[in-house]
Amino acid sequence: MIVSEPMQIIDAHAHLPGDDVSAVELLDELDVRVVNISIGCDAHGAWRGVTRYGAEPFATLARAEPKRFAWCTSIDLPRYDDAHYIDRVIEQLDKDFANGAMACKIWKNIGMEVKDPKGRFAMVDDPFFDPIFRYLAREGRTAILHTGEPRACWLPLDPASPHFEYYEGHPQWHMHGRSDFPSHEDLILSRDRVLEKHPGLRMVGAHLGSLEYDVAEVAARLDRFPNFAVDTGERLLDLALQDRDEVRAFFASYSDRVLFGTDIDLESPLSQMDEATRRLTVEMMRDRYHRELAFYRESAELEFRGRKVRGIGLGADVQPKFLRDNAVKWFGGLTR
Repeated sequence: MIVSEPMQIIDAHAHLPGDDVSAVELLDELDVRVVNISIGCDAHGAWRGVTRYGAEPFATLARAEPKRFAWCTSIDLPRYDDAHYIDRVIEQLDKDFANGAMACKIWKNIGMEVKDPKGRFAMVDDPFFDPIFRYLAREGRTAILHTGEPRACWLPLDPASPHFEYYEGHPQWHMHGRSDFPSHEDLILSRDRVLEKHPGLRMVGAHLGSLEYDVAEVAARLDRFPNFAVDTGERLLDLALQDRDEVRAFFASYSDRVLFGTDIDLESPLSQMDEATRRLTVEMMRDRYHRELAFYRESAELEFRGRKVRGIGLGADVQPKFLRDNAVKWFGGLTR
């Protein structure tokens, strides 16, 4: 077992509307600070006020409990017929950053849902979005890109995959054999082209940059793009199923480029739950943090989502960077 130093943990990828004293008490107990990530889900800004992924609720929470919560904004989905769309997006981003936003999230609906005026899927490397990326680079702000789905989305259903249960239960999102959606490769290449076009843009690839199936593929992008980092949100099992020595070597080699994230996602704000549900939810959060941290800190076997996995026991030199310092480095405004 690796003995870790007492320190604050930064969860760099979560959707945790913890607007109840029970959440703050838990985060105090664990000494965790959460970066809540908003998601732009419509073209007219209504997502900003929604209580699950909305910018306003997350910003309000960060102002009320700045020691435990930070937040990341997003953008309205494209309005191709609006000549002022880009100006409005940048104006809103200015306001959000002035209001404490740490970064700007671009979600997978760019690439997998939104279509351009010609009926083609809008891809993140479309020149239409270049002014937004140039703005973020100029202002020294970070873009968080969630590019597509895990590669398993395009492969035959496999019970051994960490993503089997999701795609079995959501066949509408299983792309195997479908030619009416972009491929995983198309989406990754579009993201890579954004990094090529905007070398001054600081980017964090959510979910191991959607290359969760092989740390060697993640490493190849980190080698190629010095402005690129990744987070581990919701990809613990993908790491656990790879060669343990290779995963540990990856973390050691790229100790400045990988951010700890859980992608904890609550169905509704804690304040809207009844007492029993809220208590169970907080216990779920406690258990989730204990298990995730044990996987990265220790070498013992543990159970995670019904599977027995062995922790990777990151070295004492790597843990502070992964669990805290890299979030400070890659997001503006966070402090140790």
